[in-house]
Amino acid sequence: MQEILSKIRILVNKSVQRHSSDSIALSGGLDSSILASCTENKTMNAFTMIAKDFVSTDLVNAQLVAKIKDLQLDIISANVDDLLSAAEETIKILKVFNPIEIRNNIVVYLTMNSAKRSGCDSIMTGDGADELFAGYNFFKKMSQTELEKDLERIWRVMHFPSKSIADAIGISLHAPFLDPIVSEYAKNMPSGLKVRDEKGKRYGKWILRKAFENDLPESIIWRDKFAMQDGSGTSGLTSFIDNLIPDILFLQKSQYYAENENVRLASKESLYYYELYRKYFSIPSTLYDSDTKCPNCNYALSAGSHFCRMCGSYPI
Repeated sequence: MQEILSKIRILVNKSVQRHSSDSIALSGGLDSSILASCTENKTMNAFTMIAKDFVSTDLVNAQLVAKIKDLQLDIISANVDDLLSAAEETIKILKVFNPIEIRNNIVVYLTMNSAKRSGCDSIMTGDGADELFAGYNFFKKMSQTELEKDLERIWRVMHFPSKSIADAIGISLHAPFLDPIVSEYAKNMPSGLKVRDEKGKRYGKWILRKAFENDLPESIIWRDKFAMQDGSGTSGLTSFIDNLIPDILFLQKSQYYAENENVRLASKESLYYYELYRKYFSIPSTLYDSDTKCPNCNYALSAGSHFCRMCGSYPI
């Protein structure tokens, strides 16, 4: 066990140190905090995005990590207009109207854009840790056999929108957990070390937490997993848009799109994003040919996919 813990620390540290990133997207969650703990002897600016008008949980943790690691922290406080403008830009880049993906990647867009405007050339993110080390909450409910099977499936289809966003903004992206040496070591690690009990509670990314538990406060290392949209507060857009669009208008428009574009919209937020999407892109069903289509938006799906990236339908 100690050999595995030491190896993880060495590989992640080396990945952080050998790249010339001059900024880090610091949410205050486990993954970005671990990367921040590896930045000694590097000149690094940290950026944290929070929604000004909605409840967010990331700020205190990000401030704590920045203070401990002596990082200059820039706090991006985005109001509703900022978030809606960023939503449109995110849709233009990612070419989807999936509400979860948009709410999460508004954070990525605003963080990277702020880093770029501050003169940074490269930004470091925690992409890949949840997929490689079983960080998502649904993993905790699986048997070991189910976990291994689902991890292998996810490794075949995982994608990271932050790369497309970084390219569009013009900033270099470094994701240390996705470095080949780190990712291959993680993939070959026993799944029983990824999801495990600690002090009577079940955790994903258990081995990653243990490897760095002496580098960060317990409140960070054993923090529960929260989606980016929850930590930043962009999840508040759901209720905001729900109140923004009248019921009768939603019924009229959702019926129109179902009948004329073969797209069934489950919420007012989906409608809002879909109309932004249609300003720039074609009807989903016309984009690609496939034997498998999403039952709600008729977008082409990859064989064996359980999730529609276009509209967010799950499970399929």
